[in-house]
Amino acid sequence: MPTERYLDYNATAPLRPEARAAMVSALDCDGNASSVHRAGRAARALIEEAREAVAELVGAHPAEVIFTSGATEANATLLQGSPEGPRLASAGEHDSVLAVPAVEPVALRPDGRIDREALEARLSEAPLVSLMAANNETGVVQPIAEVGAMLRAAGGRMHCDAVQGAGRLDKETWAGADYISFSAHKLGGPKGVGALVVRDEAPLKPLIRGGGQERRLRAGTENVAAIAGFGAAATAVLREGTHEQARLAALRDRFEAGLRDLQPAVVIHGAQAPRLANTCCFSLPGQRAETLLISLDLAGLCLSSGSACSSGKVQQSHVLLAMGVAPEVAAGALRLSLGWASVAEDVEACLHALAQVIEKQKRRVA
Repeated sequence: MPTERYLDYNATAPLRPEARAAMVSALDCDGNASSVHRAGRAARALIEEAREAVAELVGAHPAEVIFTSGATEANATLLQGSPEGPRLASAGEHDSVLAVPAVEPVALRPDGRIDREALEARLSEAPLVSLMAANNETGVVQPIAEVGAMLRAAGGRMHCDAVQGAGRLDKETWAGADYISFSAHKLGGPKGVGALVVRDEAPLKPLIRGGGQERRLRAGTENVAAIAGFGAAATAVLREGTHEQARLAALRDRFEAGLRDLQPAVVIHGAQAPRLANTCCFSLPGQRAETLLISLDLAGLCLSSGSACSSGKVQQSHVLLAMGVAPEVAAGALRLSLGWASVAEDVEACLHALAQVIEKQKRRVA
């Protein structure tokens, strides 16, 4: 069997050792964090320690952080609990945003960024605009600060899906956002835990009602072990600083240079816009995504055809289609995404496997 090389960090990152250790330790904490006795206070201390690290990741105050089961729940809480009325969102948002009935999409430009003129023309329609910090498929970084300023001038509020951006972009990125949603498992924390930042005075009604947990905005006994793992992953990301993103950018650039050497006609989606350092979304002429994924999987390489939240189905990307990418090109798009355990050998192995695929195609054509 070939060595497995994981290149799908935008879907989920492998669990960091620090997060694993924090979770195992937290499993020995028997108390309910809402109890006032010693065991309860110990559980509460673990949660609040994690809350501080998670808040720092996006430049928030710890009291603004509400723990959830993940970013999908955070998005649902925000979109169903914020002031009533139509909502606007970029056409490239995650399905957990676009699937909400009141949400109306705003066009993307060909480079993958939101059409700010189209947005500005509709600002009077909605009290809330959702705009992800960075796209999960293309890595394109949205103009969060500029859109936030437009919204404030219009008297609206901004929701930023920071799932891909948290830990990869400067925490000042979200300074103008009223609501921020993100999750642990993209950072190397556990699956099944996320957070919603609710800025002071930003209105919100709870989606899950019951006890008084999480400022009465998210009822239910807290998952202490998962939250502790989230905090440990956030702390590890903060410790890495900007050096890690520079390292990943070098790996991504090496991959893209190798792609162009193998196939000069390769299309790298979003390359004309600012992108996350770890992400490359590309299409090879004449290749379909499902065929490429099978070939790469047989070689031990884990990539993706786009979002991992579509029940494993290989389908055309709504993001690429919204960017105006031709359907036949979008049908062949793959995403390579790197993270904390990625090394140069992973990139070289992927390029080698793709070279074999391209060579087989040439022989078939000949």
